[in-house]
Amino acid sequence: MSLEDKQSGDFVDAEKGLLPADIEAVEAIAIPEFDDPNIDKDAAIEGVLEDDSPYPEVRSAVANTDDPAIPVGTLRSWTIGFVWAILIPGLNQFFFFRYPSVTITGLVAQLLAFPIGRAWARFVPNVKVFGIALNPGPFTIKEHVLVTIMATVGYQSAYATDIVAVQRVFYNQVFNFSYQWLMVMSTQLIGFSIGGICRRFLVQPPSMIWPTDLVTCALFNTLHSTQYAGMGKRGGISRERFFLFAFLGSFSWYFMPGYLFQALSYFSWVCWIAPDNIKVNQMFGYRSGLGMSLLTFDWAQIAYVISPLATPWWAEANVAFAFVFFYWLIAPILYYTNTWNSAYLPVLNDGSFNRNGTPYDVSQIVNADGSFNQAAYEAYSPLYLSVTFALAYGLSFASVTATLTHTFLFYRKQIWHQARRSIHEQADIHARLMSRYAQVPNWWYIIIFLAMFTFGVISIEVWDTQFPVQYYILALVISFFYTVPIGIIQAITNQQGTTECLFKLLPTPKLLNFSYLPVGLNVITELIIGYALPGHPVAMMMFKTWGYITMAQALQFTQDLKLGHYMKIPPRTMFAAQVIAAVIAGTTQLGVQAWMFTNIQGMCDQDQPDGFICPSTTVFGTASIIWGVIGPRRIFSQGTTYYGLLFFFVAGFLAPLGAWLVSGSVSHSFPVVFTGTGLLPPATSINYVPWAIVGFIFQYVVRRRHFSWWTKYNYVLSAAMDSGVAISTIVIFFCLEFPDAGKIGQNTIATWWGNTVFENTADGQGLSLLTPPPGGFGPNTWH
Repeated sequence: MSLEDKQSGDFVDAEKGLLPADIEAVEAIAIPEFDDPNIDKDAAIEGVLEDDSPYPEVRSAVANTDDPAIPVGTLRSWTIGFVWAILIPGLNQFFFFRYPSVTITGLVAQLLAFPIGRAWARFVPNVKVFGIALNPGPFTIKEHVLVTIMATVGYQSAYATDIVAVQRVFYNQVFNFSYQWLMVMSTQLIGFSIGGICRRFLVQPPSMIWPTDLVTCALFNTLHSTQYAGMGKRGGISRERFFLFAFLGSFSWYFMPGYLFQALSYFSWVCWIAPDNIKVNQMFGYRSGLGMSLLTFDWAQIAYVISPLATPWWAEANVAFAFVFFYWLIAPILYYTNTWNSAYLPVLNDGSFNRNGTPYDVSQIVNADGSFNQAAYEAYSPLYLSVTFALAYGLSFASVTATLTHTFLFYRKQIWHQARRSIHEQADIHARLMSRYAQVPNWWYIIIFLAMFTFGVISIEVWDTQFPVQYYILALVISFFYTVPIGIIQAITNQQGTTECLFKLLPTPKLLNFSYLPVGLNVITELIIGYALPGHPVAMMMFKTWGYITMAQALQFTQDLKLGHYMKIPPRTMFAAQVIAAVIAGTTQLGVQAWMFTNIQGMCDQDQPDGFICPSTTVFGTASIIWGVIGPRRIFSQGTTYYGLLFFFVAGFLAPLGAWLVSGSVSHSFPVVFTGTGLLPPATSINYVPWAIVGFIFQYVVRRRHFSWWTKYNYVLSAAMDSGVAISTIVIFFCLEFPDAGKIGQNTIATWWGNTVFENTADGQGLSLLTPPPGGFGPNTWH
């Protein structure tokens, strides 16, 4: 009897017929080649015997069946997908330059596409035009997945559009649309090609579960399923009704912390009792403190980093340990001993400061053309960071080397095994179901890579960017080298290390109210190009974009490929949808941006009357000057204030080795420890402490004690909470904040105690422990 017959469910244990050899064969399928902290041996074997995934998380959210006859690439799905690929990126690009802003996420597209598809199925005539059916019948789940992927491929502002904006605003460089389009397409689609080439490592193995995709799958299945299709026999209300109740509750409740009673969001209750006690506010505050108040009643704050219901508890525990150790233990020690002169600054802040403790004014140290003025720099001030910001740099340095060491020690066998295994040889049920469909050959991705690489070379060489091609190649090599290690960590832990904040050096947190892309390489690319090509800010932006965004885009595309893998979308249809949507989205965003700079008066001026002050462009341009003009030599080299942070590179290299020698367990994941708090700052303690508490409740307590409830409702609850907040945010913005130039309730709701108490504290005002002396702190001379 074949192993497939044994997997059918006729054999559930040894007493019913499984011999030792059979058990070993099943274990070979169920247990990965590395120490996987997500795996439970008994549950994995049970899953394989039931012809399902070895992972309960996957079994609870993803069906182990497929019907290849379900329509996917219909005229309906392509039409709705095209509309979303234009509308959502275009709107997000428009609001990207405005403050306050709002981002229409992929979750909103997923929710709105469902009634649109259902309406199409009901009202459009069932006729054919040129042999193509206008209405192929009911709106299917696979059509819905395809539409959502097209909507989300490029919904965020393309990273390279900020290069175009900074060149215009900061350096008076206005290159034509051809340059802009070639650069944006190159930066977006090179990552796609790398993600496709790496899919055998990051998509096909069942151990690459991509927890965020499970929430999306649960929502798809909830919207389209008429009965519970998950594992177990849990009774109770249906997942559809549970989703509806949770969604309505989340939508309605968010009006309280999001608009009417914002103190419920920044629930720093200890600071309200002692609003003027600086040390108490620094310990218990949420705006500029370390967050020992523990509580918030705002899901947007709790899930700011990632949903705590979608991340495995062991990974959340690593992040919680990192936060407590580095930010509740090390940071206070450094701060209250005035290390790096940090006591003259707020304990937690995402800005840069001068020696007088005020925001660093970059315009004081550059000439009119943006070049560095050495004499002005020596007369003004070196650059200083808050203690938590400086620690965040050190942790990001450690993560760069820890990722490589950790991957080699724990995942080298998995990588080598997958490199030799054909895509058609996967033993996982989902991979076997997907083997029915024609795969995308690697040469398709290689053609995309070569074409986009050529686009990049043309944009660099034809226009005066002062960016040597050899550094362009180096940036791509760095990005490609890190894609698989960081991708494995993200696919297993739901954590990638979001340190994008480390180049954002404006002092006002509210100005950072825009989407943060996942990161792993931005800091190391800044260091490399800053040392290699000082005085070339445009080259710095380009090197960082190709070196960082390529990897980020590769993992975003890979995550979408895994979603298609779970939902059984034909790979070639996925390929076409992703490429076409990426091209449409990028072109639309460039068109919207060009129209805005042509037609909106005072675009990017700080007093622009309609709020188009371009916060991201200002931050990105400031970073280009600090890293590309001042350069890291004046910040991190020997003899400078932050030289000691470079030793975090060594610590990151050695830490996984120590864990491997002591325990050999991957559950002590130092890449997660070093990168899990990477969004802090601009995230604050409010985004980590309550997140860990909620994660412990649902991913540890409920999962262990009420496993059947957890498998049926956990991911549905996460999707419902996220959806309710997303829709409520849009309603609040367009109905209560955007109209009348934001004046609605400015003298009533905006001024009452519940919306001001958390601001009228030392925490809300970001006060420092020490007052800078009249002549400023730090050394008297610097170069």
